[in-house]
Amino acid sequence: MKKSGGKPMNKNILKKYAELVVHTGVNVQKGQPVVIMAPIDTADFVRAIAEAAYKLGAKDVYVDWSDDKLARIRFLEAPEEVFDEIPSWKKEFILTNLHNGAAVIQIAASDPEIFKGLDVNRISRQQKVNAKELKEFYESLMANKNAWTIVSVPTVAWAKKVFPELSEEEAINKLWEAILKAVRVDLENPIAAWNEHNSNLRKSMDFLNSNNFKYLRYKNALGTDLTIELPEGHMWLGGSEYTTGGIEFNANMPTEEVFTLPKKTGVEGKVVSAMPLNYNGTIIDNFTLTFKEGRIVEYTAEKGLDMLKTLIETDEGSHYLGEVALVPYDSPISNQKILFYNTLFDENASCHLAIGKAYPSCLKNSENMTDEDLKAAGVNDSLVHVDFMIGTEDLEITGITADGKEVPVFVKGNFAY
Repeated sequence: MKKSGGKPMNKNILKKYAELVVHTGVNVQKGQPVVIMAPIDTADFVRAIAEAAYKLGAKDVYVDWSDDKLARIRFLEAPEEVFDEIPSWKKEFILTNLHNGAAVIQIAASDPEIFKGLDVNRISRQQKVNAKELKEFYESLMANKNAWTIVSVPTVAWAKKVFPELSEEEAINKLWEAILKAVRVDLENPIAAWNEHNSNLRKSMDFLNSNNFKYLRYKNALGTDLTIELPEGHMWLGGSEYTTGGIEFNANMPTEEVFTLPKKTGVEGKVVSAMPLNYNGTIIDNFTLTFKEGRIVEYTAEKGLDMLKTLIETDEGSHYLGEVALVPYDSPISNQKILFYNTLFDENASCHLAIGKAYPSCLKNSENMTDEDLKAAGVNDSLVHVDFMIGTEDLEITGITADGKEVPVFVKGNFAY
């Protein structure tokens, strides 16, 4: 493959990838609208997805474009008041399509350090207003009311961050190879490969669900010493999921994780990051979080402390965890030994947790619960949901049942079963 505007020269591979996204990612239904949220640098991939979606029967395809460089200019030059609002047309566009049952495809391919050196307060204000005004949108996706998926393709800035020693063309090619392998597009029949992969993930889900652990205890040499209580009625999910209307979809491509939600007030101890976190265009690295009764009571970071502070102080819910995810150290993405600076990939190379909102779908019968019911069950709510990586080669995780029985879950970074 050769670089040509940040895309592979082989259009057949782009088509193959796009078909996987619309078939296995969001499972487009006949007559269904499709919304693609994408950086302008990924326009060729967006066009390939649109073509594949129409051929599958999509009613129409709408694109919400973004531009990292323009966003940086805006944060530098725009007047203060614009960071406390979003255009009414954008909210109407997103919510109207949501209500019409649109499948949502998000392309995560930003420059990991595009906002480096900018006013953290401006970025935080914009992020908060986006989360608040589009709360219905994010909650609907997290509750699986619409089919959705997050995928990615290389951009020049991102590729050069991952492979700084290579030329732009070489970096793009190298990142393409890594992504195509991670999403199984390098195989002859990616759709069949994903069906098999989803089946394998269900084995891990079955192991965890059958044990019905009350606690998970984490320890490693970095200094992580953490106990997480799981709420009554929790479920482990992974791989493909189903919308409330019964449509199968894959929310993340790639995915190697099985995940559930913690009890909001049930986290105790300290956790140490295992990889850098790219949040709002800023790198947060070598950070620790200390919890008491579920709440983050202390935090440190060697890099990006101001942004970490901004994240944690987004709202009350961002002082708590919303996700517990398990990924073997010996897994396809981890084995590539690449730091992607992109959570979609890095979280699938490492056990991780998430600050903020929990997925209600991880609780039995959540679709019949009110907000107050969910709160009483220990489900955290927040404007944000941000994954950070904690898995290491020596990570030990022990599951503890309600009657006190201890079962090895991870030994030396991998599942013990």
